[in-house]
Amino acid sequence: MATDPTVHVIDDDEAVRQSVEFLLRTSGLSARTYGSAAAFLAALATIDSGCVITDVRMPEISGIDLLRRLAERRVTLPVIVITGHGDVPLAVEAMKAGAVDFIEKPFDDELLLRSVRFALNRSRENAERESERAELDGRIATLTNRERDVLDGLVAGKPNKIIAFDLSISPRTVEIYRANVMTKMKAASLSELVRMALIAGVMKSGTGG
Repeated sequence: MATDPTVHVIDDDEAVRQSVEFLLRTSGLSARTYGSAAAFLAALATIDSGCVITDVRMPEISGIDLLRRLAERRVTLPVIVITGHGDVPLAVEAMKAGAVDFIEKPFDDELLLRSVRFALNRSRENAERESERAELDGRIATLTNRERDVLDGLVAGKPNKIIAFDLSISPRTVEIYRANVMTKMKAASLSELVRMALIAGVMKSGTGG
């Protein structure tokens, strides 16, 4: 399903787009170019991996606006911002908005390639994390309400006796639910169960009655 990660180059200057694309392709990387952030956003549904190189100053949708829109859509593609000398404050703002790096024009080819490889590694890690989170969410969905209550108590660091008291059940019943949770979550130890729950975002002890 996933193809080779692609570097998505967004710049309203055609010469810049072509030179960056040439550099990437001659370095063995897959590249795709867009004349505007709007064109990139229109193609977003077809993109599942890689990273983005974008100019910071563009008409209509700037590089910073693009970062904000990607954040709103929960898109985790790493973004590298290219900036002119006078745009460093803008580039810093872009970093605060989620860019992984900014590079000043005229840029050194090796510097850009290093940044791209870093971003692609970050993209791969993000994809692996998302895959693991989705798998854990699936396991959590198999838990009954009471098993989920026990899981919440375990993640909160509560011993069986306290979980039993909170849920008005016996410690022995908690042990049974706990064993069921361990089996369904495929956890070999309590520490592994807690790690899984943290990855899946089970942080709140929203224990129902």
